[in-house]
Amino acid sequence: MNHIVRQIGQPLAAALLGASATLAFAPFSYWLLMPVSLWGLFLLLQSASPKKASLLGFCWGLGQFATGVSWVYVSIDHFGGMPAIAGLSLMALLVMYLSLYPALFAGVLARCSVRHAAIKWLILAPSLWLVADGLRGWVFTGFPWLWPGYSQIDSPLAGVAPVLGVQGITWLLVLMAGLATLITPKWGAWQGRKQLAGLAAIAGLSACAYGLNTIQWVEAHPEKQQTVSLIQGNIPQALKWRPDQRWPTLMKYLDLTRQHWDSDVVIWPEAAIPALERDLPRFFEQLDTAAKNNHTTVITGVLDQNAAGQYFNNVIAVGADTPSYQYPAPKQYSKHHLLPFGEFVPFESLLRPLAPLFNLPMSSFSPGEAIQPALPANGLAYITALCYEIAFPAQIRANLTPDSNAIITLSNDAWFGRSIGPLQHLEIARMRAREFGLPVIRATNNGVTAIMDARGNIQQSLPQFETGVLTTTVTSTVGLTPYRQWGNTPLWIWVVISGLVGWRYRGQPCHRTPRKISTRA
Repeated sequence: MNHIVRQIGQPLAAALLGASATLAFAPFSYWLLMPVSLWGLFLLLQSASPKKASLLGFCWGLGQFATGVSWVYVSIDHFGGMPAIAGLSLMALLVMYLSLYPALFAGVLARCSVRHAAIKWLILAPSLWLVADGLRGWVFTGFPWLWPGYSQIDSPLAGVAPVLGVQGITWLLVLMAGLATLITPKWGAWQGRKQLAGLAAIAGLSACAYGLNTIQWVEAHPEKQQTVSLIQGNIPQALKWRPDQRWPTLMKYLDLTRQHWDSDVVIWPEAAIPALERDLPRFFEQLDTAAKNNHTTVITGVLDQNAAGQYFNNVIAVGADTPSYQYPAPKQYSKHHLLPFGEFVPFESLLRPLAPLFNLPMSSFSPGEAIQPALPANGLAYITALCYEIAFPAQIRANLTPDSNAIITLSNDAWFGRSIGPLQHLEIARMRAREFGLPVIRATNNGVTAIMDARGNIQQSLPQFETGVLTTTVTSTVGLTPYRQWGNTPLWIWVVISGLVGWRYRGQPCHRTPRKISTRA
């Protein structure tokens, strides 16, 4: 009976620990739960076989992703056009797929037989987690949502972001959880003085991270200051593309913009125009003329289809600091990192016949170039990240130049209703500001519209699900953060070194008493 309870209890405990990790992210932001969740998982993995470890890692992932990305189901349920059971099945497949990555981490870690526990938990575990998360952010174009480091944007560990990025925070979290695992009484391999040394190491790492918060990597550039107005149209997604709503929507954005022609830049959200750009050349000519007459740049999201029949999700700039408008817009950005299923369908020939979800209008977009020029913004240069792209720091870093003054991210989170998704999305945008030392300007259809300073602090925001305009001053910065200069290179060097260390000290561990740990579990 004890054996049966243990077989059921450990996977259940892993799932509950994974679910608790979701509470570390926005909107809950109980950031201390993330290292506690990792610590609990590692204790369960202590004496597990590779097969059992993979199961425990998978269950931890089920707990985290079933709760943490539950917002995906909102779009499937509201706009998927399929029975609830089919939508739930698709959601279950997504959660199980994402759970494969913590399972991969746990299984490979369990197979790593090294002669010293410290090597396993302090060197190999952080590196393997980085590899697993890196794969999750790359395979099938990547889904880097809920990387553990994001949960620490308001914790003392946030000071690591300008140095090593969000993945550097993840690395530190896993390292500290590994230390906690080693020093846990009756569970860990370190006892006596080593436990005190482990506690001191955790305190020291926390203090160093906190100390990094005091460093001003960049400074405000008072000569690079603008008044920016963000228009939150709050257009219901169900009405957005109805033909009879086209002109009411356009007039709503125009009316809100006319009240803010004194701003240097006015920004509309992703796909704010409920039509293709090629269908409204006269509208954009008039908008361009009005903006130029008021010495204002207007930036807006708009979809388009080229002569070859390819659809693009674009952002265009008209008005001050741009050439006279002629279709197609001379200054535009085309989304490069497309959202699977929303903007392109993997395995298209197999999936499209299965359900209306896979055949939504314009769900076969073509990607823009990986590197594109910044958008002109009345004398400044804005790097653009459309919606989902803000979750890919490497892409943003690749597009930054010495002349980049701010990052703008346009989004339409109306697909996800009143779920936690939009608030997690905002948290990711805050991390980009912290990493690169640049203000981030986030314009959305129905929230959260916000402007963040170079430390990731929200300067101002608009309430969700309300029509409104956010107007404030945005100040660019001078200087470079280490992460902007190096990116993830130091972390990948660490991964290579840790692999070499693990190979050097491979062999059967000599410090464990598996029976003791298994009975405690």
